[in-house]
Formats: sequence, C-alpha cells, structure tokens
Amino acid sequence: MISTGQDIWRPFDGEPVLTPAMTGGHRSTPPEELERLRRYLEAVVADRVCPVHTVVAFNAAYFGYELGDEGHGNGPFDLDAFPSLTLGDEVPALPVGALVRIETGSDPLYAEIVYKEGRHPGVEEGADIPGWVSGAPAGVRGPSELSEAPHPVRRELLVPDLTAFGPALQLSEAKLQRFRARQKWLNKDGHVVVDARYGSAPQAGLDDCTAFVQHLLTHQREALLSPLVPASVAHLAGGGTEERLKSALSGLLDTVDHALRTSDSLRSWGYYALTRTRIGAALGQNGPLGGDDLRALASSLERSAAPATHRRHGLNGSRTVYTAIGPWLRDVDGAEPLLSGVEYAVSVCRANLAVADFVRGDTDNGIRVGSDVRITLDDDFQNGGIWRSHHPGSEEADDSDPLRPAGRGWHDTVHPPALPWPVAVAHAQSGVPREEQPEDERYVDAEPADTPLVDGDRIGPPNYLRINDSEVCWQTPLRLAHLMEDRLPLSPRVRDGLAYLGTDTVSVRVRLELSHPGGELDASEEVQDALLDLTDETCMLRNVQWPIDFFPGLCLYIQWPRGGTVFRVHTVELEHPVDIDGQLVAHRYDPGVLTREGAPGSDRDGDSSAGLDTRRLVLRTVRRFGRLTPDGHALLDRAALPRGVYGTTPAPHQVTALEQAVDELLAEHHLYPAIGSRGADGEPHHPAREDEPPIALIGYAPNPLVVPQPHSGAGAPPQFHGVEHFVRGFLRRLPAGSKPTDAQRAAYREHCRHVGKADGWELPPGYTFVTEHSRRR
Repeated sequence: MISTGQDIWRPFDGEPVLTPAMTGGHRSTPPEELERLRRYLEAVVADRVCPVHTVVAFNAAYFGYELGDEGHGNGPFDLDAFPSLTLGDEVPALPVGALVRIETGSDPLYAEIVYKEGRHPGVEEGADIPGWVSGAPAGVRGPSELSEAPHPVRRELLVPDLTAFGPALQLSEAKLQRFRARQKWLNKDGHVVVDARYGSAPQAGLDDCTAFVQHLLTHQREALLSPLVPASVAHLAGGGTEERLKSALSGLLDTVDHALRTSDSLRSWGYYALTRTRIGAALGQNGPLGGDDLRALASSLERSAAPATHRRHGLNGSRTVYTAIGPWLRDVDGAEPLLSGVEYAVSVCRANLAVADFVRGDTDNGIRVGSDVRITLDDDFQNGGIWRSHHPGSEEADDSDPLRPAGRGWHDTVHPPALPWPVAVAHAQSGVPREEQPEDERYVDAEPADTPLVDGDRIGPPNYLRINDSEVCWQTPLRLAHLMEDRLPLSPRVRDGLAYLGTDTVSVRVRLELSHPGGELDASEEVQDALLDLTDETCMLRNVQWPIDFFPGLCLYIQWPRGGTVFRVHTVELEHPVDIDGQLVAHRYDPGVLTREGAPGSDRDGDSSAGLDTRRLVLRTVRRFGRLTPDGHALLDRAALPRGVYGTTPAPHQVTALEQAVDELLAEHHLYPAIGSRGADGEPHHPAREDEPPIALIGYAPNPLVVPQPHSGAGAPPQFHGVEHFVRGFLRRLPAGSKPTDAQRAAYREHCRHVGKADGWELPPGYTFVTEHSRRR
C-alpha cells in the first residue's frame, strides 16, 4: 500500500522535489533534499508495475508522476509529438524513458519505454549463445564482420508501460489481447521489436543516461522546457543555454540515481530499481521463476563450463560458455505468463540479481573454488544480460570486478591489440613516452603554454529575450576578447535586418548607448559613436569604449530597434554585491565565463601565463581547462595538470613544484578535491560513473561571498537562526472553487518568458503559481 502522508511529495501540491542544488549531482545536494527525493522515488517504485530505471524515475520527478491511477496523465505533453513506433520497422533509436506512440491503425497506444535490450539476430533458440555476440558493437552481424556503416542498426526489444498515462489513454485488456494475438502492432508478449538506427557508432555506445539527455534535448525538448512542469530545468540550472541544460540534466540524473541506489527499501540491477519486498516475495515462492528456479540458474552457470569427467591422460582443456538470461527464462516450464508485458523486465532484473548474489556470496572474485569455474557478467544489454563461465578460472589473471560487463566474448573473438588500457591512457596524456625521447631532452625545463580554450565558442552563448516586429532583445556575457579588442558581436538577426544596406562589406557609424546602474560610467561612454562591421560572416560593433569596471562574464542586455542604427546596452545590478576571489561583483554575471576568462594572467591588458608563479599557474590551468559546471566550478584531472600547464611533459622538479602548489591550494581551500572517472576514450567524467575506473580531480569553485551592507553592523535588524532555503517558482493545484489572483497570473507569464515559451502564457485551469521566495527551516 502506498503511503500518501505528508512525507511523500504530491506533484503540484508542494514544492518541487527537484532542486537547483541537484543539478550539481548528489554530492552537491543537501541531505534533507536528497531524503525528500528518495521518499518520493521509493513510493514511485512501489507504485509502478515495472522496474524503475533511473531515467524513468527522473521522468516521474520532473514531469510530476502522480501515484495511483493518474501517472503521467496530467503531464505537459503533446501526444501527437511523441516518436512513433511500429512493430518490425526500422526507426531512429530511442532510449529507455522515451515517451512514445505505438501505431495500431486505429487508436494509438501511448506508453513510456521502461526497459530495452538487444535482440541480436545471431542468437538462436536456447540460452547458450555464440561468444562473439557478447559485447559486439551495434551493426555487427557476424564474428568476422566489423560494421563500417555510418548509421549502425541494431535489433532491439522495447518494453512499453501502457499504463503510464492513466486510465484515460489505456485501451481495454480485450483489445490489447487481440493486438498480441495478431502480432501486428505488438508481439505475443506485448513488446515492440524494432531495428534501431543510430546516428553514429559512438552514439550506439552511449550509456543509458547520456542517451536519454540527448533525447530530452532534441525529441522531447518542448515538454522539457514547458512552464507547466513542477520546476523547469531552465530555472533549476539558472539559464537556458545548451551546455547549461545538458550539465544540469546530467547532475539531476546522477542525484536521482544515487537516491535510488542508497534506498534501504530498494535494490538495483544496473539502472533498474525494484522494491526488496517484491524481490523477496518472488524468491520465497516455489512456482515458475521462484527461488528454486533462480538458484538452478546460478548453478547452471557453473555446471555449463565445469568438466564432466577427468581425462585419462592429463587435465581437461579450457572451456568458455556464454549464457543469455532472457532465453534461459523462456526455457523454464510455466514461465510464459511472467515474461509478457512489463513482467518480462521484472523477471530479467530478478534473475540477474540472483546470479549477482551468487557471485558475490559463493565465489572468490567470481571463481567457484571447488570447480575452478570463473563466472562474470560479460554483456548487460543483449538478451537480458549475458554471463560468461570459464574453466579453469584460476588461470585467468583477472582482478577486475566480475559484475562489471567486460565484453570478453567479442574482444576475444576479434583479437584486439594487446595494449593495456592504462598504458594507452598514459600515452594519450604524455605524448611520446619519456623512454623514447632523446636523452638530452628528457629533463629540459618546459615553458608555460597557453593553448586555446577547447570550449571557448560554447560558453556564454546569447540568450534571446524578445523578438518581434519592432525590436530584437538578447542577453550575452561580455568576453575577454571583446574587452581586449574593443568590440561587441551582434545577433545575426541584426545582419539580416540590415541587409537592405546592399553591399557585402559595410562600415556604418552607429550610436551605442550604455547604461550601467550603480557602476562607474563616464559621459563619453554613455553615448558613443561605434563602427558597424557588417559582412556575410561578421556582424559586430567596433571601436567600443568599454567602462573601466566592465569584466569578462558581465551580462549585457542588448536592444536593437529593427531597421535603426541605435544599439542600447545595459547591465543589471545584483541585489547583494558579492566578492569572488577578491573581485567585487555588483552586477549580474555568467559564472562560466568569469571562471574561464577571469583566471590569473587574464585581464583586458593581456591573456598570458608569462610571469605567473607556480600557484597561479595551477589556478589558471584548472580554471581554463577543467570541466565546467553551470555554476562556474571547474574540475580537472589531476594527472593532466602538468601537460595542461606546460603543453608537454615537464621536468621532474617542475612536476614536484606543481604537486606542492596543489597541496597548498587544497589546504587553503582555493581548490578542492573530488573523485571522477575516466571513460574508455580517456575523457574524465564527473560525477564518477559506476562502470569506469575512478580518478582524482582538483576543482575550483567561485564561492561568491555576499558583501555586508552598510546597515549590517551595530543596530542592524535582528538575524534569524536557521538555514535559508531558496524556493524556485512552481505550479500548485488549487482547491475546488478557488482562483488565482491577477498578480499570480502575471507572475506565471513572467515565469514563461524566463523559460522561453513563446505561447500559452495563461495559467492552466485549477492551478496557481507560487513565486520564488526564501524561507528558513
């Protein structure tokens, strides 16, 4: 029975369960916020008939899944915009969590994809499968084939939850049974098998959460940015730029995943969560796929590779067997009812958990001591998961996690190069190995290098605020190059609007009006004559006199009356000025640009590491090349620091000096330590991904400190104790008969503008809008 007490969030009846802090991942989330999210997700998992994948849990928290019958029925969705699926067709690949429309020729089926797996054509009937299938890349159809298709196609089974949108969008059980019997729209198990077409081979290799983020930002973008959700990601992230949205979504998914994995009442297989009571109830019964069957499954993995007898002369040879969970379950007598609909996904997760418990509890790092059979997970996607059994296990020098899918079946078939991964990464980081360098060049002192920012064109993109027949208004952060070169790039819409000037290159004197409330501004800077540089590829103002207190990252709000030659630029004061690393910031700013281009050695007079001491070199490198978060944090792989500073492998004493500087900066809290992970491509990730090796990171945090106001000394108003909690604006359901005030309607329209919604400004019937506010708890 689901609890509906006050401790469980009810969408649109209380503050959103997702918060701005969660966009930084679970490590940035206050415990009380994480616990509130966890309680809601536990109730969702108990309410759903399917295993709840991390992205499905995100859908629930983000779109406001209501417990009981309604589900997503009140969500902000355009049903006609859902991707279309037809049994047996080739379609663009869809991730778990996608909201879809299954074509039926009459009434479409609306569903949420809650599980998917590979259905490789190389797998025949039976649980034992060819080794090359395990871990094979998308598009591969044979053991000696390497797919070179630019858009690989992989056969996939999708499990839809047809109850996700409540009773109003469900078909009758009798009609669903007819669909299954005909096997035209659904197969006999109520699933959809398609040939999934990927945009590229790397896309086919993305993990579930990364693929889902891409799907949200493309196919489901309108619903994602709808102001009708409990809390829009644009508000949670503090902006709507693509990079900010992507980073925020990754952080939110990390937080949701952590909440599921750390719940005492849930268990997870990969990204899929089930309640412990549901798992225990199944293991406690002796019917099909009960405890006896799943124990037999674990035992069969050992028996399949163990030698039946000893040879008369010498030892038995080695033997490797690959067992697929899905086909094994189908071979169990009486199991068919438990393998249809979403119950198939439940059964697969339970079976894999049973095998995982067997490996954890009854083996030594995967090796059964008595039989010398090593049991490891080899593929967690194909056919419900593929387990590898090898004898003799003790002869394999492998200390890796037996529950981490290794893909040995495919790799052992094609005999990949034997370069160990750590060596490959070391080569990638350090260029030519030191032992191959000439003796007299090994320990020459390196000079600091200033390589271009890899994300320089992606940080601080313009954000359009208003576009109509009379004017174009947008916001953009001031960049260091703009300050140094006395210029201001303009929107391409200005170039299009001035096309009537009629030449390829136009230099026109225009009027620039600057407004900088609360800042220093000379009369000559308030109204300026600037030069409009207009070509097919360029649209900017030159000869701009930037005020002395303008800095990289300062938010500029630009207005251009269409067809005119006047440009108005203004800044906006912060309610409370802040101090960031000794710099007083009194106006709105972009934290990413400030981190990147406000680093040591960078100012309007130049951008160079020349003359910086070791400590400032470290700070500069972390800020310029670390992985950037929406709130301006920068996280750098600690092992990559020497090459980041010098552009090559420096002399040993320089490396020692860098490490000493890092230790000092960490001790003084100018930097902070973090744990990330490294992908197979050598790229660092944060938050750390469970299936990747961990690495040490060093991070920079802007840590803006509010500057005390003059009245904050003696005689100041009394301060209240407690932790201040900032609440973003959100929709709230009204009691029957109540109506929102005009002020609340106006506040919702402003909320829509911030999110970027171009239409639908009015509050939906039966709802009010709670404006953003602070409270103490």
